[in-house]
Amino acid sequence: MNVPTVSIDGVPNPLPEGLRVLDVREQVEWDQGHIEGALHIPLSELGGRIEDVPVDQTLVVCKVGGRSAQAAAWLSEQGRDVVNLDGGMLDWDAAGRPMVSETGQQPQVV
Repeated sequence: MNVPTVSIDGVPNPLPEGLRVLDVREQVEWDQGHIEGALHIPLSELGGRIEDVPVDQTLVVCKVGGRSAQAAAWLSEQGRDVVNLDGGMLDWDAAGRPMVSETGQQPQVV
């Protein structure tokens, strides 16, 4: 299945209303730095939590784009409107897009 993919240059800044972000990275990665307002469902839990994924348009992210491409392909097969962020959180961070952290430290992508 061909999954719609967008580069960071194609993602509006700030994110528009109605666009949801799904982060499929592991908990430790999420804690270090993520997009504010994103939904966090690790890839390993996605199958059991499909009902938590919004039906409106969702931007799927991970560290570099591999896991999110897998997640986006599967979600698309389930009828969800999804787009994979090519380059993932590394490109998000490199573009200077805002992030928050759960650690009390400066947000970072790990």
